[in-house]
Amino acid sequence: MFNKTVEKNGKIMRYGYTTGSCATAATKAALLMFLNQQKWDTVKIDTPKGWPLDLVLHDQTFSANEASCSVVKDAGDDPDVTNGIKIFAKVTPSDQAGITFIAGIGVGTVTSVGLSIPPGQPAINPTPREMITQAINNILESDAVKYRSDLPKGWQVELSIPQGVELAKRTFNPKLGIEGGLSIIGTTGIVEPMSEEAWKASLKLELSVLHAKGFKEIIFVPGNYGKDFSEELGLNEDVLVKTSNFIGFMLDEAERTGFDKILLIGHLGKLVKVAGGIFNTHSSVADGRMEILTAHAGILGASRDTMAKIMAAKTTDEATDIILAENLPDYFNQLAEVVKKKVTDRVYGTIDIEVVLFSKIHGFLGQSKDAEELRKRLCTH
Repeated sequence: MFNKTVEKNGKIMRYGYTTGSCATAATKAALLMFLNQQKWDTVKIDTPKGWPLDLVLHDQTFSANEASCSVVKDAGDDPDVTNGIKIFAKVTPSDQAGITFIAGIGVGTVTSVGLSIPPGQPAINPTPREMITQAINNILESDAVKYRSDLPKGWQVELSIPQGVELAKRTFNPKLGIEGGLSIIGTTGIVEPMSEEAWKASLKLELSVLHAKGFKEIIFVPGNYGKDFSEELGLNEDVLVKTSNFIGFMLDEAERTGFDKILLIGHLGKLVKVAGGIFNTHSSVADGRMEILTAHAGILGASRDTMAKIMAAKTTDEATDIILAENLPDYFNQLAEVVKKKVTDRVYGTIDIEVVLFSKIHGFLGQSKDAEELRKRLCTH
């Protein structure tokens, strides 16, 4: 077990290692077994992070024609769907010079533009490719191997993940245009537990793929509530992107990528924070929901008693009940306009952004002035 740890939010959490590290270790071991015609039980690899790994091997087989083995993925304390699965590598001599990567069962194939790997290639990201290539070259350039006369022109590396076809359905891969399985990924070789940066990277990638496909008008939703509500509105799921709590980050990336229009659809409990300039909507970052709702009610003429009731509300749905009972004029449309101004300012006015607010209990609450037109443009029917 890999036992490096880090403290996060008062908890000691264990690092893991990526599918890229597993694939590198399995490939290195398979090549060693093929060249030496003997079994290896463990293998050491270097990682881009600078932390060496000594990994246990499974399913070792070798012959005069090929060799293969597997490494079990250990995600540490990160909630990763690939934790505990086996990553297999099979190494075969080839008449083609260099290293040829093959997607075996459960490893996806890239079918869309906009990713770091071109269409038609196995979904093995650049860093794992470099790690595997370096591991192979280190062996071939060692004194024990480089003078051998029986070496082939090149090598074929086939990576496979028996559980990959099913597990890929629980990832972004189908939406990103990666078909048939999981990706071999990792930029450092190490999985950081609960890594915000890894999450952001996957969200950013979705934007790149949509833009490369030619989409200029997209939908942002913070989470599943927004996705479900968008479906109720009949909006095009193909251009829908979940931002999670990273609304500010995703707006920045959309501006950098070059989108023209965004329809931001969100539960009141999330987007009211944006009305107050809070662009990371996680509860651990900031709250201010009742303060923002109360201030907006005051601007629209609510009484002190009403404002006190809103301020004392435990949930945004409870606050919504109070606001609707008071019949404050155009409250939620006006609030949507405030959100619109905040997000438009965030992207320096380079993207036309419209806003739709809803709640699980009350449904549609309000929208910015031109949201209806953009909604129609983004409908599937």
